[in-house]
Amino acid sequence: MRSFQQKRKWRNLMQSRPVLVFLGGLLLFFTWGVIGFMGKMQTTRENRKMAENKVAELRKEKENLSLDIENLKTEDGKERIFRENFGLAKEGEGLIVVVEDKNAEENKGDESGGFLPFFKNLFKPRP
Repeated sequence: MRSFQQKRKWRNLMQSRPVLVFLGGLLLFFTWGVIGFMGKMQTTRENRKMAENKVAELRKEKENLSLDIENLKTEDGKERIFRENFGLAKEGEGLIVVVEDKNAEENKGDESGGFLPFFKNLFKPRP
């Protein structure tokens, strides 16, 4: 009989309000921790994807640089790079340099507007 009464005391203690409130709070605390952990896992997945994309991009860049290095080892590759980067030409070739016309910008400013600039330009002498 005593064994039965001891079990009943234990059951009554476990089913008391303070113990249930404590266990409920403990459950909420662990639930909150799991939810926070899941959020961190999502952030980690996104960071991992960005890192993998960056690694792939860097591998492509490395491959392109390796090809450029291989091209620089040949005479044709050197010539192409010098022409593109430094504007050099072979003997006997001509080089065309395009220069922007500064007067074109001034004329643009005069043409834009409304009636008053049109009227002023109407009587302005043309070169």
